Amino acid sequence: MNAVKFTVSALALAAAAGAADAREQIQIAGSSTVLPYAAIVAEAFGENFEFPTPVVEGGGSGAGRKKLCEGVGENTIDIANSSSRIKQSDIDLCAQNGVNEIMEVRIGYDGIVFASDINGAAFALTPADVFLALGAKVAKDGALADNAAKSWAEVNAALPAQDILAFIPGTKHGTREVFDTEVLLAGCKANGAYDLFLAASAGADDDAKKKDAEKGCLTTRTDGVSVDIDGDYTETLARIAANKNGIGVFGLSFYQNNTDKLQVATMDGVTPSVETISSGDYPVSRPLYFYVKKAHLGVIPGLKEYIEFFVSDDMAGPDGPLAEYGLVSDPELAATQAAVAEETPMGPLE
Repeated sequence: MNAVKFTVSALALAAAAGAADAREQIQIAGSSTVLPYAAIVAEAFGENFEFPTPVVEGGGSGAGRKKLCEGVGENTIDIANSSSRIKQSDIDLCAQNGVNEIMEVRIGYDGIVFASDINGAAFALTPADVFLALGAKVAKDGALADNAAKSWAEVNAALPAQDILAFIPGTKHGTREVFDTEVLLAGCKANGAYDLFLAASAGADDDAKKKDAEKGCLTTRTDGVSVDIDGDYTETLARIAANKNGIGVFGLSFYQNNTDKLQVATMDGVTPSVETISSGDYPVSRPLYFYVKKAHLGVIPGLKEYIEFFVSDDMAGPDGPLAEYGLVSDPELAATQAAVAEETPMGPLE
């Protein structure tokens, strides 16, 4: 990038944002799941390009997107990492604060796994098992009842006779969204509780009734057996280290880098792996994203180059370092590369 072009762009941004000078270091925040991938790319970027190494911080998907939407200018971040797709409320907040164009970059896929202490009992779970263990109300004898199950064996006789204790992602985590929809809600429907919640709803129409039913399905126990973790996966790992009977929810890549401490549960009889996620056999997976403030392109040095480097075959391809760490390469990576090259902003949410 030549100096004249940068100076003009920086002045334009400064005028829009009230900032005196543009930064020279890319600022990134958000998902703890995407964090290690972004850190790998940032380090390699700093080593291979004549730009400063980007600063990558965590904080959670929702918090990262909120920071992205604080406005335009050198005092705001450039990229939000996210393990769940951006919400309309985020887009509305961005628009209110003058962030009018956002690029959505899908980097690949990750699985949500259940893992427990390496020396403990093995688990072969289904979504129904998890719901029956953690749901606040479950279907019993054709009616909704408060969940009083104490052990996994009470939920399913094939499971260990071990006290139920689960460390699940807090509501600020992108991981929570896929946990809710692919595990709790699916298990609730399999248990029959969804239909009972639906029948009990006082909603004015079908949409309202469905929302009530989903809310019932996603409400977890408050008696200490279901524990929300607001920190990153290292906190969940620490909880299991201190509570050997606990089972935690992790991203696949985190588990794969801690196989000396954790053993993974199967889900619907499938062991989570890069291969089973790529094939679609493992039922609990999700896409990973980062979101770019387009107004900062051409202003923050190296931002476009970083984005292109991140989604390059060398980094995000099936033989790249991100795949080695556990990322499942996106089969549509070429389309993402083209959209990044064209600086295509995302359209309306579908």
